[in-house]
Amino acid sequence: MKVKRYLRLSELRLLVLFILLSPLISLSQDLMAGVAKRKITPEPLIAVSGGVGLPQAAKEKEDDLYVRAMVFAKGNIKTAIVSIDNLGWPAVWGDKTRALVNRIAPENILIGATHTHSAPDAYAFADESGNHAADIDYLNWCTVQMAEAINEALDRLEPVHLKIAHEKVEGKIAYNYYAPQLYDPRCGVLQTIIASGKRKGTIQATLTNYAVHPEVIGNKRGILSPDLVGPLHERIEKETGGLSIFMNGALGGMVTADNRLDNGKEANDWEECQRIGFLLADEALRIIDKSAIQTNPNLRVASKKVTFPVASVMMQHILKNSPLGMGSKDGTSISTTLNYIQLGTAQMITIPGEALPNIGYYLKRKMPGEHPFLLGLTNDAFGYILTKEDFNSFDRYQYISRTSLGEKTGEILVKEALYLINKNHQPKKQQKQ
Repeated sequence: MKVKRYLRLSELRLLVLFILLSPLISLSQDLMAGVAKRKITPEPLIAVSGGVGLPQAAKEKEDDLYVRAMVFAKGNIKTAIVSIDNLGWPAVWGDKTRALVNRIAPENILIGATHTHSAPDAYAFADESGNHAADIDYLNWCTVQMAEAINEALDRLEPVHLKIAHEKVEGKIAYNYYAPQLYDPRCGVLQTIIASGKRKGTIQATLTNYAVHPEVIGNKRGILSPDLVGPLHERIEKETGGLSIFMNGALGGMVTADNRLDNGKEANDWEECQRIGFLLADEALRIIDKSAIQTNPNLRVASKKVTFPVASVMMQHILKNSPLGMGSKDGTSISTTLNYIQLGTAQMITIPGEALPNIGYYLKRKMPGEHPFLLGLTNDAFGYILTKEDFNSFDRYQYISRTSLGEKTGEILVKEALYLINKNHQPKKQQKQ
């Protein structure tokens, strides 16, 4: 009798324990998301960089620079999508941040640069004598701020639903400086919607993925600024109440902000940044507004280490003389991480630089998911990425050929990206609900 009673009591305890834990077990299989940001405006102001060469002194600022982080988790899978207001963010700095985040696998932390041309130099670009003017202390401080944002986002994880869309934007936002119509006008938008609690149904965050050079102001006017990305965030955060994050796309050769004036000149002031940024924000919100809510989205994350040869004499000089220790010692090769994320109906692939629009169009066309996202300048920014057919083939392409790793970069990128996509894509009918 005592044995039977003991068994019954044990079973009862197990049943009570299961009932108590079942909400947590269920919750762990929901898609969770958390967001956070940190201001990284240097005080006092420091010089800003628009590309290869020494930075230009900054005497004033228009808006602040930020690090913004979105973390996703489902079951035991976690990933972070991070954006920083900078020209590019080398893996050297990204890895310092990854080392400070112990709750996400390092390879699952994606760090992309907005590509503003009026932020501090993160590459320590060397001149002909090998000297650089990067502020290493500031850059190290940024890596800590980024880690703090990711860790805060992890602490704020909560169940979410998704809205996802990919559609053409309208209006005067971007164009191709080399060939006006050869650019991708499509914008990918992803929103996280809080799924439970007092804030149920409210927008937690909006991610905008669009290809454009934020170089309205540039680096020669002595102004530190996030450029058009700042007003984009301002408008989206005002309209939604949630965090805004921007990830650039295939903006190479030379997809830039459409700040052309009727008299043949360009508008290069903060008012033009606001016009373009507000317009892109309004279009992103218009696109996402009509999309359906996805209540049980899947999450898959994959990565692959890829090595690129460096044939460009200019890029070899940069790699060999930068104090950051990027690439091989002789500057003839460099490695980076490519990432693939499947999140609901969105497919994302990272690009470690500025891929030309034809590469972007091809990758999107080959992505089997419903909503393709190309995260440009993510995990690294190795200059322009061309196909071998385009490399040094036109006078127009002399500059972008010179500031690329070489003619093989595009071919390697496409091959490795498609490998990641095809290996890891999970059709909707195979996803566990």
